[in-house]
This record gives sequence, structure tokens and C-alpha cells, in this order.
Amino acid sequence: MTMTNNKNSTAVKAPVMCVVGARPNFMKMAPILRALAAHVPPIPALLVHTGQHYDTDMSKKLFVDLGLPQPDINLEVGSGTHAQQTAEVMKRFEPAMDEHKPSCVLVVGDVNSTIACALVASKKNVPVAHVEAGLRSYDRRMPEEINRVLTDQIADRLYTTERSAADNLAREGIPAERICFTGNVMIDSLEASRPHARPPVDSLAAHGLDAGLVAGEYGVVTLHRPSNVDSAETLKSLLTVLGQVARDLPLVFAMHPRTRSNIERFGLQAMLDPARIAVLPPQGYLEMLGLMAGATLVLTDSGGLQEETTALGVPCLTLRENTERPITVEQGTNTMVGIEPQAILQGVSEILAGRGKRGRVPEFWDGRTAERIAADLHQWLGA
Repeated sequence: MTMTNNKNSTAVKAPVMCVVGARPNFMKMAPILRALAAHVPPIPALLVHTGQHYDTDMSKKLFVDLGLPQPDINLEVGSGTHAQQTAEVMKRFEPAMDEHKPSCVLVVGDVNSTIACALVASKKNVPVAHVEAGLRSYDRRMPEEINRVLTDQIADRLYTTERSAADNLAREGIPAERICFTGNVMIDSLEASRPHARPPVDSLAAHGLDAGLVAGEYGVVTLHRPSNVDSAETLKSLLTVLGQVARDLPLVFAMHPRTRSNIERFGLQAMLDPARIAVLPPQGYLEMLGLMAGATLVLTDSGGLQEETTALGVPCLTLRENTERPITVEQGTNTMVGIEPQAILQGVSEILAGRGKRGRVPEFWDGRTAERIAADLHQWLGA
């Protein structure tokens, strides 16, 4: 579809309600809000933070790092089971919609807030736009996969990050006229933030850790998926592998609260050698960007890091059996290694031997995705 920024077209008068709930949403929404404001004519927007990401200090820091304005509405939902959290977001979002009467609700990604707000809007006959539509792991055991599939089914406008996403949507009966390929808005944030990324030595020093670990080659680790960290056997196996990797390559482990809690619950703290593995709390966006940009490799089960390492040209080993971002494997730097120790060690060995994937940056991962979304959104709302 051709997207135009028609300066003479009618201005959108009712606001677009832009929803964020958890950390990955912030990176996607920051450039979209800037693009809506910069569009000619400007597209009015209201930022709704559901409060699904309930670490207040980290949430505030991410807003600052990304240049996000303070939310116009904070629903302050907090934690809970998937059902509790989704239901609470719906209960609190509906009155906000009734008050502000938006032209549409724009949701990003695949967290509980995404499907919750999309459902409320759809039932009230308010158009829904979904950014990052059509990604599929085809693993229904992942709660995010359920959120992705259902949100796409009720969305009126679907913005995709890669062309293969349209095939996924077509197989699910979604008409092509509802789909618009705009590229990856996560990369907009990455490109805008690169000059401000925090040096890795500063990130370690800020927590009293040996900055010498990142003075040469090092790896970055993140683990948070329940399938990897909620089982004592699986988590112990992964920590054993990390200990083996750390003999050859020092590691910086940005540890998710869930992972830290389970390591303590299972009594596995002694498996992390502080001389070779620097354990950090969850990092701000600029800190994490600096750590990844300087890394020899990244070991992760995060979807977002698969994309960011591809954009940075850093080899990534994903500790999962599947990915909803196949383009990072087909064109980027990502290799799926699962959780079998030998496969992980083999992947690390190949990278350290200089045979890691460098890949290429996919189409429309160019830092201008938000502009394309804003131009199309204006045209679509006007129509």
C-alpha cells in the first residue's frame, strides 16, 4: 500500500489512545508518539499506561531514557495472574475510553494490556490499530502467542514488521486490505538512542562490579521466560551451561526479578561465579543498549533482543525452540539453539571462532517506521 502524508487532508480531531503496559511497549511507542506529533497536520494522541509493568523506578527510568512523555492516564493495574491482570486492565480502561472518546485505540506488541485494551475498544465499536501484527511462533503454550493471534483478529488496521507476517495473517483469514507493511518501530528507538547508549564499564561500575569484565570480549545474558526459569531442573541446566561459557568468555547477566527469585528459591546462587559472571538488576534502555552493542554475543530468550542484536550486527543465540521473529534467523544474526547444553556450547564455540552470523538489516528496519505508521494512520482515519 502507498502511504502518503497529505498536508491538505482533514485533521484528525479525536485523540488516538496509545496504550503501553510493559517494558517492550515503551520502546515501540516512543517513536510513534513523536511521529504523530510531527505529522502535518499533527495527530492528537493520549498515552495510556496500564501499569502492567509495576516496577515504578524502572518504569520511570525507561520513560526518561526513551524520551517518552509522562502518561496522560495511568491505570495502575500492577501484577496478578494473566486472567486477573487482563480483566483489571479491561475494567479500568473502559471508563477512560468513555471519557476521552478516541478516534481509535493503538496497541503494540503482545502483552496482556495489548489484548485487554483491544477487546474493550472492539466491543465499543472503536477502531483498533495493532503495531507489530502478524508475528507467530506457532507455539500456543506461550501466553504472548494467544495475545498476538486474538489481537490481530479484532484489529482493524494491522502494521507489520516483516513481509512474511502478511502470509501468517492471510492464513488466519485476515483480508490484505487491513494489513500495512511499515517495518520495525523498535529499530526507530534503537537508532535514535545509539548516540546516548551508556558505556558498559559505567553500567557495571554503577553496581560496584568489576568493570574489567567488559574491558575486552564479553557476552550478555537475559533469561525470563517461565519455560526456562520456573523449573529447577531447567534453570540449573542453563546456569551450568552459563558457567561453562564463562570460562572462555566473561558474561554480564541482566537478571529479571522472576529469574532472581527462582534462583534463590531453588538454592542455585552458588552456580554464578562472580569472578566470571557479573549479575546486574534489570537495566535501563540506554544501559542495555550499550551492553549489547559492545558484546561478542548475546544469549537470551527475549524476542526484542533478537531484533535489537540483528540491527546491531551482534551474534545472538536464542535459548528457545521457536521464534515469532523468523526474519532475525533468516536475514539477521540470530540462531535458535534451544536449551540443550551441547547445542548452546556449540553455538558459542562457533561465534568465538569467528563464524558467528553477522546477517543484514531487514527491509524497513531503517529508523523511519513510525513516520510510515503516522502517515498511514492519518490517511486511514480520514477515510
